[in-house]
Amino acid sequence: MTVFRKMLLAGVTALALGISPVVAGAADLIAIITPSHDNPFFKAEAEGAKARAEALGYETIVLVHDDDANKQNQLVDTAIARGAKAIILDNAGSDASVAAVQKAKDAKIPSFLIDREINATGIAVSQIVSNNYQGATLGAEKFVELMGEEGNYVELVGREADINAGIRSKGYHDIIDQYPDMKMVARQSANWSQTEAFAKMESILQANPDIKGVISGNDTMAMGAWAALKAAKRTDVIVVGFDGSNDVRDSILEGGIKATVLQPAYRQAELAVEQADKYLKTGSTGEDEKQLMDCVLITPENAGKLETFALKE
Repeated sequence: MTVFRKMLLAGVTALALGISPVVAGAADLIAIITPSHDNPFFKAEAEGAKARAEALGYETIVLVHDDDANKQNQLVDTAIARGAKAIILDNAGSDASVAAVQKAKDAKIPSFLIDREINATGIAVSQIVSNNYQGATLGAEKFVELMGEEGNYVELVGREADINAGIRSKGYHDIIDQYPDMKMVARQSANWSQTEAFAKMESILQANPDIKGVISGNDTMAMGAWAALKAAKRTDVIVVGFDGSNDVRDSILEGGIKATVLQPAYRQAELAVEQADKYLKTGSTGEDEKQLMDCVLITPENAGKLETFALKE
């Protein structure tokens, strides 16, 4: 029997069994896994990765783990079962995500991490994150300037399991703590949540009516704090955020929130896809595993150029 006849019979048999024969040239799949798209930062990541992957000829599947490590583990199983060639991941915890990334590696699927590192090296191919410490020092320096180097202030911290929450807080305090007349009267986690930040800010304000400023670990919490301050008719309070969202951009331009720190979410996701593409084609990204992208201070002077976590020319 000729090779051609064997292939033809195999195809007929597959069809008879209801199995679709493999189509030559079908696009490879890239799985994109992020926290909830309710936060525009994570939505921008997913959109940036998806657009770049499809422009490079890949199919994509976009999944959301909601900062739940167990759900993330299930989604990695889904990516493996779907035959993904690579995973772009903004993970659900620096410790809790190590096993999921290892599982993908064991299945011969390379992972390219964005935004958040894991507490391990040699498992993911790339870990591309914003220089959170550098960005936090930029935000803290502006906060101190806006506060006139004195006054009572509040810090809203991100999710404790997220390594970025700690790094940003350290960057803030390495600057602010140099000024003895800056007094932190409350420090609470609002878990990156706008709703939670609103509630926390209401309580903090009742206990500390004389606060002069709020420095927030991300823009979503900053928006929640600002909404609570507006409801209490305390728009005199100085608020500084971190992320570079369109919502905070608009507030800055309206004279509300005073500043934020841009981390390039969209470009970061694009870069991860580009490195995945190169790795799949050549076996190397040509870059170190851990890569830092610098942040940019956003004030009324440059806020008008900000669009979807990127500065436009």
